[in-house]
Amino acid sequence: MTQYQGGCHCGNVRFEADVDLAHVMTCNCSHCQAKGFMLTFVPADNFRLLKGEDAQTEYLFNKRAIQHLFCSTCGVQSFGRGQMPDGTPTVAVNVRCLDGVDLETLEPQKVDGRSF
Repeated sequence: MTQYQGGCHCGNVRFEADVDLAHVMTCNCSHCQAKGFMLTFVPADNFRLLKGEDAQTEYLFNKRAIQHLFCSTCGVQSFGRGQMPDGTPTVAVNVRCLDGVDLETLEPQKVDGRSF
């Protein structure tokens, strides 16, 4: 695990998270594909929102189980909150929003979210 900082485009939302970039995924569900997400999941305890709790808007769809949060100013979704299948709170971090990550060095796993 490595600690990274990240956030939205305009800087109104900032966070730090302890993540393992060996476990990155892309998904072809309607939401992830449209937004071009590259995600990694971290336990909620490994995520710290530094700025922007009040600067976000929530978007819920489908089963309404994932709290998709995006900056109300620039529209970037840098993370979302949800639960693992066992009920453990988790945060889906948009790896594209982490500072200093060379995306070309990552090997994301492809997930067939359309089939869920």
